[in-house]
Amino acid sequence: MVIPLARLAEYNDEIERINIEHSVANKLRMITALLEYIDSPQFQKDATDYQSSAENLALLRAKQQVAQQHLYQVQQVWTLLMAQLDTVARTLMELHSDTIALKGAADWQTDPQETVFSLLQRRAIRISYRHSVETPLKEIFMGGHFALVRQQLDAIHASIRSSRLFVATHMHAGDGNVHTNIPVYSNDYQMLQEADRIVERLMHFVQQLGGVVSGEHGIGITKFQFLAPETIAAFSAYKQKIDPAGHFNRGKLLPGSGLQNAYTPSLRLLEQEALILEASELGELNTAIKNCLRCGKCKPVCNTHIPRANLFYSPRNKILNTGLIIEAFLYEEQTRRGISLRHFHEMNDVADHCTVCHKCVTPCPVNIDFGEVTVKLRMILQKYQKRTPNLAKTAALAFLNITHPTAIKLIRKTMLEWGFAAQRLGYYLTKPIRVVNDHKPPAKTLGKMSLPSQIINFVQRPLPSQLPKQLMRAWLEVEDPTMVPVLRNAAKTHEQSDTVFYFPGCGGERLFSQIGLATLAMLYDLGTEIVLSPGYLCCGYPQMANGDLDQGKQISIANQVLFHRVANTLNYLDIKTVIVSCGTCLDQLLNYQFQQIFPGCRLLDIHEYLLEKGVTLTPAENAVNLKYLYHDPCHSPMKNYSPVQVASQLLGQPVRLSERCCAEAGTFATARPDIATQVRFRKQAELQAGVASYLGQPFDGQGQVKLLTACPACVQGLSRYRDEVGIETDYIVVEMAKRYLGEDWQREFIEKAKCGGIEKVLL
Repeated sequence: MVIPLARLAEYNDEIERINIEHSVANKLRMITALLEYIDSPQFQKDATDYQSSAENLALLRAKQQVAQQHLYQVQQVWTLLMAQLDTVARTLMELHSDTIALKGAADWQTDPQETVFSLLQRRAIRISYRHSVETPLKEIFMGGHFALVRQQLDAIHASIRSSRLFVATHMHAGDGNVHTNIPVYSNDYQMLQEADRIVERLMHFVQQLGGVVSGEHGIGITKFQFLAPETIAAFSAYKQKIDPAGHFNRGKLLPGSGLQNAYTPSLRLLEQEALILEASELGELNTAIKNCLRCGKCKPVCNTHIPRANLFYSPRNKILNTGLIIEAFLYEEQTRRGISLRHFHEMNDVADHCTVCHKCVTPCPVNIDFGEVTVKLRMILQKYQKRTPNLAKTAALAFLNITHPTAIKLIRKTMLEWGFAAQRLGYYLTKPIRVVNDHKPPAKTLGKMSLPSQIINFVQRPLPSQLPKQLMRAWLEVEDPTMVPVLRNAAKTHEQSDTVFYFPGCGGERLFSQIGLATLAMLYDLGTEIVLSPGYLCCGYPQMANGDLDQGKQISIANQVLFHRVANTLNYLDIKTVIVSCGTCLDQLLNYQFQQIFPGCRLLDIHEYLLEKGVTLTPAENAVNLKYLYHDPCHSPMKNYSPVQVASQLLGQPVRLSERCCAEAGTFATARPDIATQVRFRKQAELQAGVASYLGQPFDGQGQVKLLTACPACVQGLSRYRDEVGIETDYIVVEMAKRYLGEDWQREFIEKAKCGGIEKVLL
């Protein structure tokens, strides 16, 4: 509504009055229900255990009478206060001193003319259910014999409290616009009817204040019934003139429209009626998004919100879309129309436009994590077999699921080496004819991706050309899953040396094996004893992020069982640190309960471990005259220290941060290359601006700046910018190994390790 500024305070007072009235009315309903319960056979049944003798039965009846008397007294006081809201408080105290004394508010020393409402409004008097009802009753019915009684008291309170009505207001500062909201449960008929009465009361009150029922957001079906007939007639004539065919909001704001034609979905009804989708799933989805304020603070940090491509996929808009999808499911389920496949298509569209980076939760005032919502959406689609098929993503996940060395090598050869080569060939063939123009804003990605779009965007940026020739475990000859490799440098390891457990993850040993080798090489050089996880393992995060919770849990549980066996086998080693070299692995391993596997241990990224050990490059070791940018992964593995600070101290020189997502995001770029193209558009601009700012001049692409990161997927994603930006990408620990151990570090480490540096313990 819009209210004259001079009368806003009066409107606020009326809202406060309504809230006080309905709060107390709700509490009085609780007292009535409690009195009925205490006088019911159910109460006798709940207290049966206490009635083992005539003496106990008499004591029970005495407790029953004391409880009823107390409830009657509280009921009398609260009813009196509500009936006398506008009475001067001091006068009411004088007239009903005995009754008021029961409330414990004898010290109403206030302005002689202050009313009961004023005291309630400023909390000088508090009508508290917990203080006046719950606590006394639980003191009366204390003890183990009355546990069921106390549970029933709580159940009555919770049931009736949920139907309490309150009015919320959001006021503009200075222009008189007031947004008034009355939350209701749409399956609670009495609550809906009372909410309608509140609306009518407020509308008439606004008009008495000289205000109008229109406002910043116009007229809707609730306010339509309060418009004057002449206003409706004028609008109808205007609507007929500009929209004679009725294209815009057909039937809206015309005679005959109103609440009787409105449909309001009810999650509570769904709990009783849903047949196709389980109530818990839609309920959890709704609970995850229902508190959204639509403030838009999530937009600037969202990876898939690309304004120059489209405006549909900020977390705020995806929350709105998810809410509409839930309503559509409920409507069709509750009206028995059958679930439309179109709703699943829309759900796929929302679920695809997310990298599950969780960045949106930080600025959100109500802590909504749309990354978690996305996983729930994908889980529902996976469960009901409605996930849009994607061969590339399926192949990528299959590669992560297998554990047999021969199968891994075969798929790596065909899918990665040959597949990457074919993709690069497509890139170089299409580049001269400019199939995709990198300098124009990318196309919108509304709905399902077409096959031509998939092909064009897939070959737009080249995949890495220099994959390691061997897998990390193959280099070290530790592929046997029945053996636990223990690496130690005999020249530097002593009794006081640390012992760590290293989980390399898929990216660090199956894709870019130099990451796992560099981690082992740096730890080996420090004299740290290293227990390497046995066999090729995946942490389970990629499966769970793609909605396959069953597969993800199966992998996680199997790994935890395996690690317990490792701990039992190597119980003579004091493992206090679990080292990772991947942020998503770290996030997943946080759920592994490593404290129970290796008591007193901690999870730590390799770079933070090196920082704690004081490892840093000297000027001589870093004499290559390079400047460094650091790309912090969406799932940053560095949780204890600032990532930029860690990189700067390790490299012995200042390192600058490069913002925005690289667009790889695990299987994201493989599954939806069209959306990844949008994300790369912003990352490329960020890289070019960052490099130019770093150098103080346009970048000439001559190797003056190098880009570092701490995520295997980001190494792949950032390598795609090499041709356009002219910048090389590497992993921090790999760069450290090159500078700290020498350019030939990999060959030297493998030779040292294989010459007596690896102990294989039978699991």
